[in-house]
Amino acid sequence: MTASTALATKQNHLPWLIIASGCLIALLTFGPRSAMGIFQLPMLTEKGWDRTTFGLAMALQNLFWGAGQPFFGAIADKYGTWRVLLLSAILYASGLLMMAHADSPTMLYVSGGILVGLGVAAGSFGIVLSAFARNVTAENRTFVFGLGTAAGSAGMFVFAPISLGLIERFGWSDALVYMGLAMLVIPILAIPLRGNGASGRVAQDTYKQSIGAALREALGHKSYLLLTSGFFVCGFQVAFITAHFPAYIADIGIEPQYAVWGLALIGFFNIIGSLASGIISQRTSKPIFLALLYVARSVLVAAFLLLPQSGVSVLIFSGLMGLLWLSTVPPTNALVAIMFGTRHLGLLGGLVFFSHQIGSFLGVWLGGYLYDRLGSYDPVWWFGVVLGLFAALVHWPIRERAVERPALRAAE
Repeated sequence: MTASTALATKQNHLPWLIIASGCLIALLTFGPRSAMGIFQLPMLTEKGWDRTTFGLAMALQNLFWGAGQPFFGAIADKYGTWRVLLLSAILYASGLLMMAHADSPTMLYVSGGILVGLGVAAGSFGIVLSAFARNVTAENRTFVFGLGTAAGSAGMFVFAPISLGLIERFGWSDALVYMGLAMLVIPILAIPLRGNGASGRVAQDTYKQSIGAALREALGHKSYLLLTSGFFVCGFQVAFITAHFPAYIADIGIEPQYAVWGLALIGFFNIIGSLASGIISQRTSKPIFLALLYVARSVLVAAFLLLPQSGVSVLIFSGLMGLLWLSTVPPTNALVAIMFGTRHLGLLGGLVFFSHQIGSFLGVWLGGYLYDRLGSYDPVWWFGVVLGLFAALVHWPIRERAVERPALRAAE
């Protein structure tokens, strides 16, 4: 076996310990925040707050998740993934514990909004997938991104029934305490993910850049800007459903257990959809695949609203939406890696995700705000349908290729 053949074999061998650890972290960090909607009605009933109050807290959570992502990504790129994941555990656990004892809207905003949002930002997909990207070849990257995204989806599937069970047995406040304590295991799981943007098993980067140069390059790149604007729509759609779906189901007279089953189904089918997305987008045009995903979302939501609604229709909608839920994540992150490499993937992927979370903020906040004023979630549902068609249009012209930067070429 020649030296080059041995190197290729080593690079194509997947680092399963790193992948398994990252997947467990994605499951833990995505789980509690995806179950927040289950806490809405019991919390508001006890506290006497309105849905705008809860909606604003969850909107802040999504906003700070997005705002923190580029900064934590840049820190992980420079100083290492493990340090950022340790910070995630501290912030996440603190936020959930404080949220459990929030006695005012302001405390809810700080705990469940800002602290939990920053905790998720420091431990979410962008951080984990960047660590994956440094340790797998480009040929395997989208598939591995699909595995990580599917693990986050599993968090939604697992934590929806767990959250309901904890609430029914211990009350919503103690349920948050138990979930906060569970976040403290993250630093242990994160040990195999040690390393920063200059380390890893795969040395595929041929350019050295400062953070400023990387930002200028990305913000001047048309395809990157289109990708960023389109991901805004993904955030709007999924965050609105995550935060308000249980309340919407109750409003239309369907038994509340269907909302829990629906969220669990979204999480379960999201696992399938994320894995399939990683495989399909590895073999097809990622921009066109993303455009088709957004069209499918709009068609599905429109059909759900226009056809007769029942417990069965809720479950069917949830399963189909689960297939589309986070299937946008693997091709989106893979496109950023293709365009710019992995040296600043935590930062640049984080900026794309910030756009996603601005959409999440608006989706969650508008859901509560318009409901309190109009008595209906329908306007936000239909706005999401229109945005889905917009996202399909902006993804279509994206070019799936690396940027040209001859002036920056340098041996590592």
